[in-house]
Amino acid sequence: MHKRNILILGSTGSIGVNALEVVSRFPERFEVLGLTGFDRDDVLLKQAERFHPKFVGVSSGKVKDVEARLFGKGIKVVNAETELEFLAALADVDIVLIAITGRAALEPFLTAVRSGKTVAPANKEALVMIGDLIMEEAAQNGATVIPVDSEQSAIFQCLQGKDRDFLKKVFLTASGGALKDVDVERFDGLSVARILDHPRWKMGRKITVDSATLMNKGFEVIEAMRLFGLRADQVEVVVHPQAIIHSMVEFCDGSVLAQLGITDMRIPIQFALTYPQRLESGLKGLNFVELKELTFEKPDLKKFPSLALALDVARTGGTLPAVLNAADEVAVESFLNGRIRFTQVYDVVAEVVADHRSVLYSTVEEVLRADQWARERAVEIIEQQAKV
Repeated sequence: MHKRNILILGSTGSIGVNALEVVSRFPERFEVLGLTGFDRDDVLLKQAERFHPKFVGVSSGKVKDVEARLFGKGIKVVNAETELEFLAALADVDIVLIAITGRAALEPFLTAVRSGKTVAPANKEALVMIGDLIMEEAAQNGATVIPVDSEQSAIFQCLQGKDRDFLKKVFLTASGGALKDVDVERFDGLSVARILDHPRWKMGRKITVDSATLMNKGFEVIEAMRLFGLRADQVEVVVHPQAIIHSMVEFCDGSVLAQLGITDMRIPIQFALTYPQRLESGLKGLNFVELKELTFEKPDLKKFPSLALALDVARTGGTLPAVLNAADEVAVESFLNGRIRFTQVYDVVAEVVADHRSVLYSTVEEVLRADQWARERAVEIIEQQAKV
């Protein structure tokens, strides 16, 4: 059996760690060619010792130290701040799993699809910013994009073998986040620690904040539009607290297909890595007899205005999704650093979006200019608010 060579961008985060657990179950199928991480050096070094990749990528200030610690191991250490595209373009790489957050994923994502790779993105931001261009490049270069996020993976699975002409809409499910049952009057005083306490998933800090505001679900609406060629009115968000149904697809005859499973990211990760095959995961399956209920409700857009804002942006399109993403990255980072309150995250993003005049774009450079403008404007607004 020919082994498939895997490059994991962001191997020290939760997605990367889970991906390596999946890979370790199938040593006869996968070879780890490269791993990158910006922090948690000890985790990255242990991964390198275990999987013996040809390449390890770290931030520029850590290259020499990591080189010294891996001396004699036959592992080349590269600068992950400047050489992700180099890694993504390597001829030996079959699968690129993108588990880094933020806009940093954009260039390696584009490089991977232009190189005809199988790309398994757990990163929303690149698809939100220029997902239409990414999918066009994938089609032109024979690349395959298999999403890792549980909701997008569910849609991908439900659409397998189905004629898209008969698709009516998709339902993106949301657990409701850490604040579903918290009174909105308490939001302003919530600490970073409280926001990061998600009831279902263990995720990175930024995505956990976005989950609390439901901005993450808004990003997923835009992401689904890009991945599956949908209009904004073909994507509906439904709150499903049990997080058993990961998303659903409705066809024109009224039939609905749903993908169900336990809340474990190793399942969609394994599906992306082994596609089109399905292999034993070693995980406990659902026990339908023990399921007490599956409930659904509409999201409260007044309580969670970030989702309402994202839905408006999805309908507008153009450069506005990139602006939304950039402003949110800056605002969330400021909240995590204690510069603004939780409720100000929405205020900052909404003001940046309102200040931007969206335009249709045809090049990556146009989107990057909008992204940079949004980051600078968000910083200005945060500085103004910090003086109040």
